[in-house]
Amino acid sequence: MTPLVHGFDWPDRFVVGTVGQPGARTFYLQARAGSQLVSVALEKEQSAALALKIDEVLDRLMAEDGNPFSVPEKAPEGLLDHEPLDEPVEERFRVGTMSLGWDPTTAQIVIEALPLAGSEDEEALEEFDPEDFEPEEVLQVRIPVGSARVFARRARELVGAGRPICPLCGAPIEGDEHVCTLPDSFR
Repeated sequence: MTPLVHGFDWPDRFVVGTVGQPGARTFYLQARAGSQLVSVALEKEQSAALALKIDEVLDRLMAEDGNPFSVPEKAPEGLLDHEPLDEPVEERFRVGTMSLGWDPTTAQIVIEALPLAGSEDEEALEEFDPEDFEPEEVLQVRIPVGSARVFARRARELVGAGRPICPLCGAPIEGDEHVCTLPDSFR
């Protein structure tokens, strides 16, 4: 079965955003072109990893002799987007895997998000073969290099805006009630 591809070749907007309060936030990738709006849920760590990898790809391209794709060193101020997610935020699927690519013919970063594969059922998980997994739908977004820098910056800022991390144990600090559990190496 051919998956439904939610394709955005030059979206009006592509952002990572959150719904909820720190400690109980849900992260979303959201793409919009005209009236087409697609939101997919992902983990905070996936958001951070995607931002890191986008910056790594852009840094490598920028380092090419003469910066042939005009990759900016940092997010262009005129493209920054601090607005909340577009409404309604309706989760199409939860992201399982993502891929990141580069299209030199259009000078665009290509991001593909596939749904979480498998099942909650333990017996079904034992029989699950990822090679046979065919997703029902896919989000595919193509964005220019300046927009990619802006996307990565926003994602890093959102990830960093969560609960503070304890410098000793690495766990999130929950208000004034944090009980630090030091790793064995500190005992």
